Amino acid sequence: MLKAFDENLTKRSMQLARETLAIEADAIRAVYERLATDDSVGHAVNLLLACSGRVVVSGIGKSGHIARKIAATLASTGTPAMFVHPAEAAHGDLGMVTPQDAFIAISYSGESAELMAILPIVKRMGAPLIAMTGKPGSSLAVMADVHLDVSVAKEACPMNLAPTASTTVTLALGDALAVALLDARGFREEDFARSHPGGALGRRLLTHVRDVMRSGADVPAVGEDASLSQALLEITQKGMGMTAIVDAGGHPVGVFTDGDLRRLIERVQDFTKIMIRDVMHADPRRVRAEQLAVDAVAIMEQHRINQMLVVDADDRLVGALHIHDLTRAKVI
Repeated sequence: MLKAFDENLTKRSMQLARETLAIEADAIRAVYERLATDDSVGHAVNLLLACSGRVVVSGIGKSGHIARKIAATLASTGTPAMFVHPAEAAHGDLGMVTPQDAFIAISYSGESAELMAILPIVKRMGAPLIAMTGKPGSSLAVMADVHLDVSVAKEACPMNLAPTASTTVTLALGDALAVALLDARGFREEDFARSHPGGALGRRLLTHVRDVMRSGADVPAVGEDASLSQALLEITQKGMGMTAIVDAGGHPVGVFTDGDLRRLIERVQDFTKIMIRDVMHADPRRVRAEQLAVDAVAIMEQHRINQMLVVDADDRLVGALHIHDLTRAKVI
């Protein structure tokens, strides 16, 4: 069992938590105010847009963790990017950097020995250098083509030692750079989905009806001249709770569902003499195979139906879709 909470510890922890968030919020606000008269982000965007290669992001220690996140954000928002560890770069990984790349170096002090050992080579090969430091007069800031100032008044650490507010500001400014770049590139929701095919957005925007529909022999369908009994057999065999009714050209002219059958039972006893064309729903809802699966979901929800017919450009039946198919594909 959990011991009783120490109330004094709880109060002290809550006070420090609030102070930490306040300090980091103030630090981000200060950068926001600086950018009112500082065009550095705009200059950095211009450099990165002109880059025909990749954006290489590097840093060591806590700055290295932030650099990895910035590289990942850039890559997922339309800017090819990668992280390179500066110590590993000094021992061979610098071979991954080309003159066509752009280099973002992150060091709060601007004097990181590991970075300063490789950056002269980066500069000599002609790759543009963007620095993110808290010291505008540092060696790294002076060497850079563009300097992004991430200085903070103080760290959130009570001893003003552990990188806290400074790493938060650096990460936030990296996000700002990525957002400005994706806007400049005309990056769209569909582009984001292509970078995230395993996520919910990817499934929504990349899954088409043809990817999840039932096709071929799995599609329940009978002709216009079929009896109700034949239609019921088709519904039972195909297990979709409905069947399409098609004309001689394969165009859907109607649909008959389990729900229709239940309603029919209330008023009909002898099914043997009933033709399906006399009890079907004419002009059924349909969707094109090339449409997004989310379009089919919207139609189903709007009309409160669980099945839909899928047609081609000539309105011929090519498939059938059940709400369960969409659920299994995690479209909904």
